[in-house]
Amino acid sequence: MISATIDQEIKQAMLAKDQAKLRGLRAIKAAFLLAKTEKGHAEELTEDGEIKILQRLVKQRKESATIYKEQGREDLFTVEQEEIDVISQFLPQQLDRADIEKVIARIISETGATSVKEMGKIMGLANKELAGKADGKLIGEIVKTQLG
Repeated sequence: MISATIDQEIKQAMLAKDQAKLRGLRAIKAAFLLAKTEKGHAEELTEDGEIKILQRLVKQRKESATIYKEQGREDLFTVEQEEIDVISQFLPQQLDRADIEKVIARIISETGATSVKEMGKIMGLANKELAGKADGKLIGEIVKTQLG
C-alpha cells in the first residue's frame, strides 16, 4: 500500500529537513485521509483508489503550475513543480505516446471500430487497460486521431 510508504517517507523527509518533499508527502497523506473519511467510502483505500487520488493531485498541480507560469509567478510555479515531482514518484511508470498508440490500435482492431461514433466504447476499454499508466486526455486524443 502506498499510504504505508508515505508515512515512512514523511519521517525521512523530516529528518533530512527536505521541505519540498515534505510538502508533497503531506498533501498525499491529507488526500488519503480525506478519501477515507468521505461518506460512503470503505474503511481502507485500495491501491487503485490511491493511484486515482495521486493522479488527481498531479493533475491539479499541473493546472495550477500552468496558470502560475502564464502569470509570470515563477516562485509559485516552482512550488507546484516540486510537488508534482514528489507525487509522481508514487505513480506507476507512465507509458510513452508510441506505446499508448499501439495499445489503442490493438483495441480498435479487436473491436472492429471504424468511426468516431464508436469512440466511447474504445475509450472505455482503453481507460480500463491503461489505468494509471496514461493520461486520459492523451488517450482521448489518440483514439480520436486513429478513428478519425
